[in-house]
Amino acid sequence: MKTIFLSIFLLLSTAVIGQYKKPIVAQIKTPQAQCVECKTLIERFMKTEEGVSKVVVDFRKKITTVTFLSDRTNLENVKTAIANLGFDADDVTANEEVYKRLPICCKKAEDGGGPPKKN
Repeated sequence: MKTIFLSIFLLLSTAVIGQYKKPIVAQIKTPQAQCVECKTLIERFMKTEEGVSKVVVDFRKKITTVTFLSDRTNLENVKTAIANLGFDADDVTANEEVYKRLPICCKKAEDGGGPPKKN
């Protein structure tokens, strides 16, 4: 009897483990991410995206590391979500209307933006 239960348990466990998809970790170039405000905007928004489990913005290196589940989203959707926030993401250009509403510190240098200047 114990052997039957053990066999059933092992079969079910194997089936469940076989369905588990390993999360994907992607590093995305976000050249406009240059201050704490940029970091906060991207991390807060991306955590609400379907399939995204972790977001870390390194504004000094201008890299955003995103961990996501491939059965719920894909890399292009992740990049598009960042672009919809007004930030360039690798080869995906920022949404212009949203970009215009970003704080000045989060804008490109050619638009008068950039990190706060130290005196």
